[in-house]
Amino acid sequence: MSTDTEPPRRSRSAALTWLALACALVALVAVVAQRRDQPVGDRTVGEVTRVGVADGASVPAYLRAAGDELARLDAPAPGSYALVSFAAYLTPAQVATTLGGAPVSAVLARVPVPGRQTEIVRIAALRVPDDVVGGMTEVAVRKDREAADYRARAAAPAATADPELRRVYDTGADVAAREAAGYRTACACVYAAVVRDAPDALRALAARSGVRAVDPAPEVTRLDRTVFTPPLPEQRDVARPPADTGLAPSPGMVDSSESAPTVTGSSPARGRPASGAGPPNPAPTS
Repeated sequence: MSTDTEPPRRSRSAALTWLALACALVALVAVVAQRRDQPVGDRTVGEVTRVGVADGASVPAYLRAAGDELARLDAPAPGSYALVSFAAYLTPAQVATTLGGAPVSAVLARVPVPGRQTEIVRIAALRVPDDVVGGMTEVAVRKDREAADYRARAAAPAATADPELRRVYDTGADVAAREAAGYRTACACVYAAVVRDAPDALRALAARSGVRAVDPAPEVTRLDRTVFTPPLPEQRDVARPPADTGLAPSPGMVDSSESAPTVTGSSPARGRPASGAGPPNPAPTS
């Protein structure tokens, strides 16, 4: 009598194989679904776009290049970002008049204290002049704290024993106080603005009185990853930091209340897609 059990054994083996494959498939689907739910990293992290004139570059050449690019600009609505350089330092009210209603995203400013490198600041400003004035008030408060810190350092034993160190601190306190005074009075210290508009509107803006240049930047998509470096009004040949030759005031002199700047960011160079014992680090000046 036959007792051959081979076929049933084969059947059980095949069933186990199919079950294993099904389990593997379910696991694979679960892994893929999980990876889909995970946030994708921002591939633009670390990338910085620079718009403006590079340190040491020719200002006339930059102005010509910006004009040529503006003439060729042909971008769809809502338009491109552009860096607007002014021919002089302007008050917040003057900025509003000069831009003539152009949509503003930010302004750049510094206090033009003769013989001193003052801090370049960037103020977010959708409403001009109100946001600019508000930003200046915030900077004035910060500059008051900075001046007080310099004075405290100048009075410390290390500075009283070192005349040169004391001079550095006294000078820093004087400059910070001038900046604070300027900001509190809505000074004439804004020298550039970042706007966004259609090509024809940008070309019309370039023709307005007080506008030195309109540099279109259609490649800019994120302002927080863009560095703007417009030429200062006094820069006529080469873009370079202002000469830092000022001295601390001698005893008995009163602090001046010249114009002052505002911060949210600083400005470097064009090259698109690309409380301790010592003195505080100097502010950006180029």
